[in-house]
Amino acid sequence: MKYEAVIGLETHVQLKTRTKMWCACPNQFGAPPNTLVCPVCLGLPGTLPVPNEEAIRLTLLTGMLLHCELPPLARFDRKSYFYPDMPKNYQITQYDLPSTRNGYVEFEFEGKVHRVRIARAHLEEDVGKSFHFEHHSGVDFNRAGVPLLEIVSEPDLRSADMAWAYLTALKEILVQGGISDCDMEKGMVRCDVNVSVRPRGSDRLGAKIEIKNMNSFSGVRRALEYEIARQIAVLKAGGTLVQSTRRWDELTGTTEEMRTKEEAHDYRYFPDPDLLPIVPQPDWLEALRARCIERPLERKHRLMQQYGLPAQDAEVFKSDPALAAYFETLAPRVRNPKLLANWILNNLRAKLAEWHAEQTAALRTENPDAPPPPPPGPESLRFPPEALIELIQLVENQTLSSTAAQQVFAEMFATGRRPADIVREKGLAQVSDAAQLEQLCDQVLAAHPGPAEDYRRGKTAALNFLKGQVMKLSRGKANPVLVGEILERKLRS
Repeated sequence: MKYEAVIGLETHVQLKTRTKMWCACPNQFGAPPNTLVCPVCLGLPGTLPVPNEEAIRLTLLTGMLLHCELPPLARFDRKSYFYPDMPKNYQITQYDLPSTRNGYVEFEFEGKVHRVRIARAHLEEDVGKSFHFEHHSGVDFNRAGVPLLEIVSEPDLRSADMAWAYLTALKEILVQGGISDCDMEKGMVRCDVNVSVRPRGSDRLGAKIEIKNMNSFSGVRRALEYEIARQIAVLKAGGTLVQSTRRWDELTGTTEEMRTKEEAHDYRYFPDPDLLPIVPQPDWLEALRARCIERPLERKHRLMQQYGLPAQDAEVFKSDPALAAYFETLAPRVRNPKLLANWILNNLRAKLAEWHAEQTAALRTENPDAPPPPPPGPESLRFPPEALIELIQLVENQTLSSTAAQQVFAEMFATGRRPADIVREKGLAQVSDAAQLEQLCDQVLAAHPGPAEDYRRGKTAALNFLKGQVMKLSRGKANPVLVGEILERKLRS
């Protein structure tokens, strides 16, 4: 019997706000333990929460980006549970009336566009972080109260690789939409997995296994690969699977059972008496729609259709909106958008990466522990956008060879000077004068009678050698197309 996996994901995302959800404590990473806390986020008696307006706005904006419904009324609830990293012994979250529901994420997987339904994306608060030492444990409450968005998918995923593709697409939407930085090394994204297996073709769900402790998308993929194979092996051996919670061990590459769970926990949800319901106003929603970005996958498909770009080029622009915007400011002004894309993706992007590496190395020479600077974007360029158009035109009208154009581009990037000035100063203009090229070809043919005879006998590769000699003699300035035409005419005469 063949089996298939049924996978749903619960993705927890810290929102990109200046302060925490219920107080004015900074929403920052990396501060000394328990230094970004106050009576509110420590849950001390007598304190009252004050909602973070931007967190609510970002939740609704996420709903728009994920094609969700935005109910006319949402509410905060108390979810009661007891754990050392939960200072109040309850979590403020959204239960039966979330801010968003019934959406979807579209992404490409195995050459097709797939859609995973989103059951809800609800707003809640993060908890503290426990640390376990040899003889004791400690809790850092700096993270307690940070606004957290829980995005719950329907069980529409069917493989570990498909889950990875979904998470990657979701992260792109959230980062580009300004919802979260989604830095997994800083704990800004965490993921719980619900997975079961069933006979292929069946519409009945198997026993749901929840997996916790995934701190990377690759960890989610590895955990699913292991767990799906484990569950199938149990069923094929005649065993029975029961609903349970397991943890992922990154070192051993295995899952371990934490507890069985025949029924859902009773969290004793009830409306939080200290917080009013959320009723989104029309002016709020209108302002948020103005903040909506073009979704990455939609941008990719539009660039392919509008400018005739191949999928590989459009995929890069999908992941880099700043580079895509730079391309689109110039594309209407060039004859060949594909050539423009080549220069941006193959030359400009490489130079920006090289520049970033140099900046990082210089910074770490002064301070080895310093984080790398943000990568420079097109807005950091020393030359104006029109200079790149000018360079492309010099290549198209055969003033510059492709080799010389690379040299000019490097000078432009370093100094910000215009291409025409660089070409004139360095004498890089391509030689296209027929009489001058005829003389160069005659000199090469006279100096290399052997390869010339080889070509006449059918060894066409000899022509490339002769062209190379002409280019060498001209110091790279000869027009290679005209050189090839002249050599072929002379060799056949």
